[in-house]
Amino acid sequence: MKNEKIGLIIFLISAIFMIILSWLGSWWITAALRDLTLAQIDQTIWATDGALFLLWALSVPLGALFAGVGILLYTGSKGSRVWLFGIGVFLIILVVQLLPINNHYPPIFGIGSGLILASFLGILWYWAKKLTTLEGDAKTAANFQLVGYVFFLIAMWYLCGEFGGQHWEAFASEEPSSPVSIMIYLVLGWLFHFLGHYKSMQTTLK
Repeated sequence: MKNEKIGLIIFLISAIFMIILSWLGSWWITAALRDLTLAQIDQTIWATDGALFLLWALSVPLGALFAGVGILLYTGSKGSRVWLFGIGVFLIILVVQLLPINNHYPPIFGIGSGLILASFLGILWYWAKKLTTLEGDAKTAANFQLVGYVFFLIAMWYLCGEFGGQHWEAFASEEPSSPVSIMIYLVLGWLFHFLGHYKSMQTTLK
């Protein structure tokens, strides 16, 4: 019971931290800095080499990590699993953040997109196998999750085009387009996944 209370506190603090710093903070940054040059930004409290900017930049990775730890504790997971999740995810975040990003490596995009596509097709295959064992609301919940998977893959496709295309000589002089459609697909993906989990929970409580 003690671990559950600690987990709930960690989860709530992480949620508030992300909402305030990453979401509301991003609105503030966008409104205040959108018309400034990098040199001008570095003269404000949001200087890119300052602690506040670093905290904002890491707000979602760290917030999500601690939210995951908190929710595992809240559900009564074994300590070994909590530690494995926390340390494992932290090390992955650390390695990715420390990767050299000064140069563009096209093979990474090709390999990464191939792995994502293979994972997507594998998920759909096992999803279909599982669906045959479900009925009623549980099947509806699974269908919601399927829609979420599809929207996530579409978002991945346009993300690759948006960022990878910037490094093509043919598009070097083109103005970058606003990634509104990508945001819509991401929102839909998360929304349908949430609906799937919500519907699944409703089924469990019946």
